Amino acid sequence: MNVSAKTEEFAAKAPANIPDGVYAETVLAVEHYTDHLFRFRMTRPAGFRFRSGEFAMIGLMVGEKPIYRAYSIASPAWDEELEFFSIKVQDGPLTQHLQKIKPGDTVLMRKKPTGTLVLDALTPGKRLYMFSTGTGIAPFASLIRDPETYEKFDEVILTHTCREIAELKYGFDLMEEIRNHEFLAEVVGDKLKHYPTVTREDYAFQGRITDLIANGKLFTDLGVPPLDPAVDRGMICGSTAMLKDTKELLEKAGLTEGANNKPAEFVIERAFVG
Repeated sequence: MNVSAKTEEFAAKAPANIPDGVYAETVLAVEHYTDHLFRFRMTRPAGFRFRSGEFAMIGLMVGEKPIYRAYSIASPAWDEELEFFSIKVQDGPLTQHLQKIKPGDTVLMRKKPTGTLVLDALTPGKRLYMFSTGTGIAPFASLIRDPETYEKFDEVILTHTCREIAELKYGFDLMEEIRNHEFLAEVVGDKLKHYPTVTREDYAFQGRITDLIANGKLFTDLGVPPLDPAVDRGMICGSTAMLKDTKELLEKAGLTEGANNKPAEFVIERAFVG
């Protein structure tokens, strides 16, 4: 069934009290990874444009009022649907409800996407690092599936650090999707490297990504030289502590933080889900 047919099928289920000036989109699929993580796909509004790596304010009607939180759009800009990867917070104002959505339900989305984890905010380079923890992988799920990323960089390295092995599965699913995609597989080729690590279980790659940068193991494992501002670029998305510590490590290596209006060697996303 195509997207428009699904939308028509589910249209009757949409709540009547949708606020003005927002999109009301239909949930198409939901996948629960662990007790704390899930992803879902929903219809994409006609005319909705965004740059891969940006986030949107999405929400639900809870009682008579809408509740919104910032969520990175995990699907690439070319995708006909929108994908999101979320934590489950049992008492979270939004996520306690969002984790219960099913196909056919309505999700609200404000009309203007934004964010700093976009290719335009980086100066030209050869190697792009995407440093993520937990659901911080979401904007990179968008960028690693965007052909423009591979036009601009010779090598793309996605790091994903979680507490437990099961929490890494979304990242592995993304890699498998790219390998099996009709045109992405050819575009990406061998340019993309995936570096998953865990902090609380035995695994081939263990430890906080900040420790692995600091002690050099990240670079040894990947077979690449240490960070070099002449060729390396970085994007960071994760917990507050991880953002701070990774930023300090990149600055120590000589990289400068950039923004949409002032591109530089690395960027940070400071929008959080709760």
